[in-house]
Amino acid sequence: MRRIQVSLGERSYPIVIGSGLLDGIAELCGEAGFPVRSSLLVVSDNSVAPLYLDGLTAKLEEGGYKVVTHIIPAGEASKSLTVYEEVMTTAIKAGLDRHSAVLALGGGVVGDLAGFVAATYMRGIGFLQIPTTILAHDSSVGGKVAVNHPLAKNMIGAFYQPKMVVYDLDTLATLPPRDVRSGLAEVIKHGLILDREFAYWCREHAAELLSLQPEALGYALERGCAIKADVVGEDEREHGLRAILNLGHTIGHAIEAVGGYGTFLHGEAISIGMAGSALVAAKLGRPQSLYEETVSMLTALELPVTLPAQYSVDDIIEAMMHDKKFKEGRITFIVPDEIGAVSIVEGVEESVIREVVGQLKKEGSPW
Repeated sequence: MRRIQVSLGERSYPIVIGSGLLDGIAELCGEAGFPVRSSLLVVSDNSVAPLYLDGLTAKLEEGGYKVVTHIIPAGEASKSLTVYEEVMTTAIKAGLDRHSAVLALGGGVVGDLAGFVAATYMRGIGFLQIPTTILAHDSSVGGKVAVNHPLAKNMIGAFYQPKMVVYDLDTLATLPPRDVRSGLAEVIKHGLILDREFAYWCREHAAELLSLQPEALGYALERGCAIKADVVGEDEREHGLRAILNLGHTIGHAIEAVGGYGTFLHGEAISIGMAGSALVAAKLGRPQSLYEETVSMLTALELPVTLPAQYSVDDIIEAMMHDKKFKEGRITFIVPDEIGAVSIVEGVEESVIREVVGQLKKEGSPW
């Protein structure tokens, strides 16, 4: 078992990483401070629930907890106000009280939605993340919880830290290959922003990561979570440093919105966005070789780096205008300076972004 501490004063919490952790989930809930006298609400989706929900529920009940469950449809479309209301209805009907807690069993969509429920039910109750995807090693840490609006991703949300993150590596064995690749986009992102050696390590060990080799995967997730924890510990509410975690997300979120949150998986869109950020860097005077090296790392993990021809540059720009980082015709961009170091650049002009999005299309794409 590996433990990483997210240091946030009285809101500090551990990330626990290892195999077989769900067998001891009741004890971990006790460590997180959830009393057995109050019900737990487990939120999962219809892909993960058939695999792990019954076993998790049984272990919690063996530990003395009363468990209520709510299963949502898998996919980004479930991060909506409609589904949020449905989960809230389950919580209210079940009589959850101020000492109850919400457990998120699933990937980033489940974690974001369940976390927003926990943040807003009775103005905030306990919350525990149980990520079951590689992608969620990023979203489960740091307390960003949200639902989407049809016009913009994560526009309705809060900063609300979990009491613990329980990462059972055994749950990753059932991931489809495409989800594995998508998750690895956020893993290598952490190297690209802050750890040059780790970024190159990911490229060198791409085959092991793609095949879920336990030793390589365990190290990669531990390192990724540690980088995220360090950044969040320095800047919980994104007043400065934490913004670097958005590398690739400005373009990536727009791609997701234009595709209706269904064409690209999150990590795929972020991968294209990271290639785009490296192109922005080149437009701003960084070496063109930085773009080429970034693309090399992403393609080693079998991730997309270009946009399909049918995507409209105008539609992408329009979606970006709804981004929280867009102000007065300009947008704040996270731009790589080199592999393992980035800058927060304010006021990137629309004309530069338009040129970059067009170039992402011209590169050609099989997607």
